[in-house]
Amino acid sequence: MLVVKDDSERVRQYAIMRRRATALLAAFAALFVATALLSHLRPVLAPLWIGLIRATAEAAMVGGIADWFAVTALFRHPLGLPIPHTAIVAQRKDRIGRSLGNFVGNNFLAREVIARQLAGMRLGERAALWLAQPEHQTRVARAIAGGVARAAESIPSEELQATVRETLVVQLRKVQIAPLLSDLLTLATTDDRHQEMLDKLVNLVSRIVHDNKELIRVRIAEESPWWVPGVVDDKLYQKIVAGIERTLDQVTADEQHPLREQFDQALRGFVEKLHNSPETIARAEAMKEKLLTHPAVEELSDALLRAAQSSLAKYVGPDAPSPEPLERAIGAIAERALGNPAFLQDVDDAAERLVLGVVDQYRPEVAELIAKTVEGWDATDASRKIEVQIGRDLQFIRINGTLVGGLVGLVLYIISVLAR
Repeated sequence: MLVVKDDSERVRQYAIMRRRATALLAAFAALFVATALLSHLRPVLAPLWIGLIRATAEAAMVGGIADWFAVTALFRHPLGLPIPHTAIVAQRKDRIGRSLGNFVGNNFLAREVIARQLAGMRLGERAALWLAQPEHQTRVARAIAGGVARAAESIPSEELQATVRETLVVQLRKVQIAPLLSDLLTLATTDDRHQEMLDKLVNLVSRIVHDNKELIRVRIAEESPWWVPGVVDDKLYQKIVAGIERTLDQVTADEQHPLREQFDQALRGFVEKLHNSPETIARAEAMKEKLLTHPAVEELSDALLRAAQSSLAKYVGPDAPSPEPLERAIGAIAERALGNPAFLQDVDDAAERLVLGVVDQYRPEVAELIAKTVEGWDATDASRKIEVQIGRDLQFIRINGTLVGGLVGLVLYIISVLAR
């Protein structure tokens, strides 16, 4: 099977086939001339066979010339003569372009054709399988991280910071803080984990008391009346510190200590109020609004933005490292997708809707593009390009016409002889 690599090869193959078709026609023409001369010079020499060959050659010439005329008339005027209805491609180039555009739009870009092709492609599964490959995960992750980093760099810092602050505040205002706090505290009380928090809090208070005994003693002395002796202040200090330490030690050692029960009841009651008390919910919302207007929120959002920009900047450049967390996320998404046929079908349906929507919208433009492109071609050049592309196959028409014409002439001659 012949594989044509470029236009120069097509031109060469076309020239070869055209010479072969012409040579075959010339051979039959020479045969016709030879038999005609032989019949004229030697009329008594095997007249049946000479007539048979002459009739075959004559019919082959007629068929070959007729097909040569038909093939040539598609692209140019035969022998340069301005015969009507010749050079069809050159003269009707614009009409051919419009017809070609409509043909492509109505047949290749038809909804049912595109839908049928997409249905067999299983785009969702193919995309998931492609993303399941580690090298593809790395490529996609780097593209995403680099793209986000470049997009962030292209936006002025002041504008980006203002956008992040506004977005953060708007989103936080949409969230009702009381139910969220309630859920968090409910999670904290699961399996009595809040008691572990109390233990940590007691230990913290114990360390604070231990590390600040002198400060407590000085503070008691300063607050005590002037007429109270210092010995009494020291006794009072020792009693207070010892009482606090003893109480904290008892809370730590005794899981049934009343303070633990009080802490548990207070926490659960606060959780209940966060869910059901309008006053508590309103106070939580007021506190949230107060926090959102605090300068610390602006500083926090700016710090988060700078940290994000710094993290993204390292993924820009040819030697940038691979964002491994993003790679793992992409791999996990691919694995879950492959295990979920319903999701893959949803992806296929979404891709089909997207492609069909684009095709429906731009089908007339594709047809118009083809028509305008062909219309912009020079008539002679367009005719030559088309001739190069299909001319080799058309030469087989000439060859077949010559051979079929000769065969028909042969059959007709035999019938005429038999009918005498």
